[in-house]
Amino acid sequence: MPSDRPGPVLRRVLKAPALLYRARLGWLLGSRFLLLTHLGRRSGREYRTVVEVVGRLPASGEYVVVAGFGHTADWLQNLRAGGGRGVTVGRRQFRPAVRELGVDEAAAVLAGYEQRNRLITPVVRRVLSRLVGWRYTGTDEQRRRLVAERPLVALRPVAD
Repeated sequence: MPSDRPGPVLRRVLKAPALLYRARLGWLLGSRFLLLTHLGRRSGREYRTVVEVVGRLPASGEYVVVAGFGHTADWLQNLRAGGGRGVTVGRRQFRPAVRELGVDEAAAVLAGYEQRNRLITPVVRRVLSRLVGWRYTGTDEQRRRLVAERPLVALRPVAD
């Protein structure tokens, strides 16, 4: 069973986008990453988490992100508890409506992500394999298994 927490090298790599947001340079990342502001479900404290955008659903204006550490990811549990407070993507900010994608829709979004990033597909699949603890090769069956274990979440702007 894989660890739910990254090792020291991966942790440094994953923190790089957060450092840019902290320096108010998150716009340099464009719409590739977003900064999610959420309230702790127990503490009530405000937290900020940077996640990669794996898809856009233009019809609804949603940005789709993956819970790389699975159903137990703190930010995901906080969102489920109603703690989504804000999203910053590029220079845009909004209060999010949150929904988890079903397996079919999530698998389609992940397939699109792999297609758009086909030049780095071996790296993407290696990272995903490490996250899930089994060899991910990108078959439809494996994609469905992956999104069942690592949920995809859609965030869309809501009117205040």
